[in-house]
Amino acid sequence: MTHGFDFSERPFLVIWETTRACDLACVHCRASADPNPAPDELTSEEALRLVREVREMGTPIIVFSGGDCLKRTDLPDLIREAKSLGLRTGAIPAVTPAVTYEKISALKASGLDQIAFSLDAAKAEDHDAFRRTSGVFDHTLECVRQAKECGLAVQINSLVNVHNTAQLDELIHLIEKLDIVFWEVFFLVPVGRGKELPLMSAERFEAAFEKIYALSQRVQTVIKITEAPHYRRFCFEKELARQGIRSDRVEWDKVSLPASLKRDAGPRGSIGHAPQGVNAGKGFIFISYRGEVMPSGFLPLAAGNVRENSLKEIYRNSPLLKELRDASLLKGRCGICPYREICGGSRSRAYALTGDYLEEDPCCAYQPVLGSRSVVR
Repeated sequence: MTHGFDFSERPFLVIWETTRACDLACVHCRASADPNPAPDELTSEEALRLVREVREMGTPIIVFSGGDCLKRTDLPDLIREAKSLGLRTGAIPAVTPAVTYEKISALKASGLDQIAFSLDAAKAEDHDAFRRTSGVFDHTLECVRQAKECGLAVQINSLVNVHNTAQLDELIHLIEKLDIVFWEVFFLVPVGRGKELPLMSAERFEAAFEKIYALSQRVQTVIKITEAPHYRRFCFEKELARQGIRSDRVEWDKVSLPASLKRDAGPRGSIGHAPQGVNAGKGFIFISYRGEVMPSGFLPLAAGNVRENSLKEIYRNSPLLKELRDASLLKGRCGICPYREICGGSRSRAYALTGDYLEEDPCCAYQPVLGSRSVVR
């Protein structure tokens, strides 16, 4: 599925924001979601065409996100179409009263491969406060149980930031106990409602990486880090240390991602990692509820719109996406970093904090030496 991937031709993953409608009001929501669907979201016909274009481009995975993807009554039809074309599928419903055993069963029956729920704390009062809705924590745990009962692979999404780093050990313990197949850890990008939240220091990123890496050594669960690609550098350094190799002895042009970070598939048939370092617009693309093609949901710049041009044409030819795929254009520490191909820093956070998506990621603690050669894919 992934061998010979050329990120200039096709992304490994497409996430589609099926709707911006959501009944929750989470404090970090990048979309500042509203309970009611927008009148200009993609129609069912446009959505089916988009699913077909994802497959035609050669991308293997599509994830139906939101808002709350369950707000779209045609979601099962869209999943069935994706599966009929051979796509792997994921869905990220908001945990509201609309998520019932019957809804989860219907998603499974439509062919859904993996379902994701959000957990940002190990205690109900903390998670519910973050989601601004009481009862969400307990309902989420019930949804996890029901999805497993239906035979669905379960993913948990967690935001790690100032609000919960002191309780990260507790959250990790809960993740381990849930026996899920996939844990996606998001690090804050100050967009949407997230602009109101404080941002962790680079040193606290490293401390969180240490705990997450320790978990990765104990479990088979796929652990994916979003908006902190310097975790790949962290893992690479751990691998060098394990092998007793000094970084100044590394032949940088001959190394690639550690094997644990490029698994084609995860446990129990779950979705795995990309075969090389993914970043905004580079192996990954985000499509808004109204068809805008963006490098990431956290980098809200439109490269085009699927209502006007094909997804393949936009991905391959957009000047914005071409720039993001060219690591030689990166600035500051990211521009001289030997890990710039497998990492590249969070382009979304660089843009949010500096207004320049090619600037260095301020939340990375690594200090490269001027003249370092880049690590290839």
